[in-house]
Amino acid sequence: MSDFSAARVLVVEDEPPQMELLAYNLEKEGFSVSRAIDGEEGLLCAEEVIPDIILLDWMLPNLSGIEVCRQLKRKKETSEIPVIMLTARGEETDRVRGLDTGADDYIVKPYSVTELMARVRATLRRARPSTAKQSLSYGELHVDLERHRVTYGEDTIKLGPTEFRLLVFLLEKPGRVWSREQLLDRVWGMNSDIDLRTVDVHVGRLRKALKQTGKTDPVRTIRGFGYSLDDD
Repeated sequence: MSDFSAARVLVVEDEPPQMELLAYNLEKEGFSVSRAIDGEEGLLCAEEVIPDIILLDWMLPNLSGIEVCRQLKRKKETSEIPVIMLTARGEETDRVRGLDTGADDYIVKPYSVTELMARVRATLRRARPSTAKQSLSYGELHVDLERHRVTYGEDTIKLGPTEFRLLVFLLEKPGRVWSREQLLDRVWGMNSDIDLRTVDVHVGRLRKALKQTGKTDPVRTIRGFGYSLDDD
């Protein structure tokens, strides 16, 4: 699925058969999958990976799904990550409790895999601008996603496919700082056999293309870490 080819899903599930079922179907749909088998590992993984969406089981060892969700929503770095709760608890009071904790959706076990995939896609469309809009903008920088056309002010910018994907990804969350590892994962894919220095090369090409207009370079380097789209 091209709309979500760079989307990473964190699955927090302690039952191996359920984990394998979810991972298999998500990867079949084109998603990248990270896994955690208990609540504490889920929290650490969410902070390290910064996934696009989290599938979170309610009943988990060490830390319950409800508490994981509560802590995720309290932290600035993870507060905007959408969470879908997976649980066998189908009572209305439980659903309300889960949603009040900050979960974006709630699915009761046993669930239809087809419905779950549809819920994941729908939640991502709400959370990721580039899957719901035909264009993205930041200041004078504008990307027409349908036509693959980039303009900076009145100037048209010619970018290669990788630089275009990189720019779109940075435009989704201006001001957000991404490490080289995260950019490599999201833009090239985790299984890509590419050196981290390649990220620097393509960022350099993107910056060169943008600076040819004579305008300010909007890509900021965070020394020793990564990059951000932030002209401040």
